[in-house]
Amino acid sequence: MVDVTEFLCSTTQMAQISPTFSPLYRQIRGLILQALESGEWRPGQVIPSEQELAARFSVSQGTVRKAIDEMAADNILVRRQGRGTYVASHTDPRQMFRFLRLVPEEGELLTHPKSIPIDCWRAKAGHEAARALGIETGTPIIILRRMLQFSGKPIVGDEIYLPEEIFRGLDMEMLQAWNSSLYSLFETRFGLRMIRAQERIRAIAADRAAAELLRVEEGTPLLSVERVTYTYGDKPVEWRRGVYSTADHYYLNDLT
Repeated sequence: MVDVTEFLCSTTQMAQISPTFSPLYRQIRGLILQALESGEWRPGQVIPSEQELAARFSVSQGTVRKAIDEMAADNILVRRQGRGTYVASHTDPRQMFRFLRLVPEEGELLTHPKSIPIDCWRAKAGHEAARALGIETGTPIIILRRMLQFSGKPIVGDEIYLPEEIFRGLDMEMLQAWNSSLYSLFETRFGLRMIRAQERIRAIAADRAAAELLRVEEGTPLLSVERVTYTYGDKPVEWRRGVYSTADHYYLNDLT
């Protein structure tokens, strides 16, 4: 268990010399995140009540509630009426594709997209992959290619780069046997929870490889989406480059 007194005192001392002082509820959020990162509470498990956490950290329930509210808004925790607060999980249907922002012209997805693995191999990280993943150039990585089908039609093609140290054992056989989202595989088999993602999007014209994969004409307008995904501790654990067909879909991003 984290020594909350030591943590809060050291944080207070740093606040006296730092202009970036963190309010108390943010400090409690940090302690809860530490517990999640250490595996004290796993994805899908209920966490202690606000009263129990308040006693553990020697703060008010209101402070704990504010920390949990913020974590729920960030999809790290999930409140369930009458049942408590749970660690968010990629196996939850409501969380399964939360980083996928492509929706059909007619509205919400009626069925989840199907992930079809195409290839999986080992390599050494080049400059771009190393920079994105925060590792040294030449570090062993796993590269996989996959396609997402919406109602049987290819819509997304991804090339995904992963640190081998974290994803040791991932291979084509495992990918083909899995019948849910890729992030639920990462969580279930490797204990890795994706917390947030940063994307860069630009318009491109389909080259031959993208055209063949998505069954469109060369030169067709596509979206190029580059994503870095982070786990606890703001650690980058996935870099992907994807091409999106938007003939019948659009990229939806809610801004608040």
